[in-house]
Amino acid sequence: MRADRMIATLLLMQSRGRVTAAELARELEVSVATARRDLEALSTAGVPVYPQPGRGGGWSLVGGARTDLSGLTAPESTALFTLLGPAASLSPETASAVRKLLRALPGPFRADAESAASAVRLDDLGWGEVGRDRPAAVDVVQQAVIDRVKVRVDYRNRSGDGSTTLLDPLGLVAKDGVWYLIATRDGETDTRTYRMDRVRAVEPTDQPADRPAGFDLAREWRRVVEYVESRRSLVRATVRLAGRHLGVLRDHFGTYLEVVEDDGDRVVVTVAAHTARSVAEQLAGWGAMVEVTGPDAVREELARIGQELAEAYG
Repeated sequence: MRADRMIATLLLMQSRGRVTAAELARELEVSVATARRDLEALSTAGVPVYPQPGRGGGWSLVGGARTDLSGLTAPESTALFTLLGPAASLSPETASAVRKLLRALPGPFRADAESAASAVRLDDLGWGEVGRDRPAAVDVVQQAVIDRVKVRVDYRNRSGDGSTTLLDPLGLVAKDGVWYLIATRDGETDTRTYRMDRVRAVEPTDQPADRPAGFDLAREWRRVVEYVESRRSLVRATVRLAGRHLGVLRDHFGTYLEVVEDDGDRVVVTVAAHTARSVAEQLAGWGAMVEVTGPDAVREELARIGQELAEAYG
């Protein structure tokens, strides 16, 4: 994982003082191009890494070799953990490494670095939606979470109605390419979830944000997922298909797909959505590649969709 490589790269540079992209590539078992991209990413993130051209050159940390992280400035440590934090949510090994690095920081820098490391979570199981581009407002809100300041957000709900709200941003979650903000509204204690692709504008303020005592972004996101799935998974259909298609169908339905039987060649799964029509709409494009064995409500909706298509194009 890239975050693991960046941790290893930083520690190698601290212990050796200067390394070349070729040396990093051999140590980390990656290509020279990959090693160079990682070095450039560290530099872009604000870590004091710079190249020295010519014979005997390479990449060095400003100030020379160090054996711990105490040489990092506050902005540099925040930049590093902003880079590493999201990957830690997907890998226990990376999470462990991040915790160790946090403990190695000087005390005055640790709080901001912890905020940066915990500002974003990644959830790679989708809700049956196509991934979208990262909204530009994500970067602004992420920095507000790290800085612990309130943000003024121009937001459009599902119906398109707009409002401007003062929020205390607590963290961001990317679920299969769709970004969500977890926040409290000014004067309230209950958290709310906002889709970032519905944010039309965001403005950080200089007002300190309120953060509930003991707030944990990962735990709060699990609560959100459980609530959403309890409302959305109301109709479940049983489907037979060739085993080679299982991965594609799983990517489409995400957590709403469960395998019932799998003998390699043929599999039986259940898929779910909030209505029979929605399940049918998501399966109709598969045509004869899938066989829906039940319930009857989903089969009837599939037949209705087929009839509509035949009348329109037959």
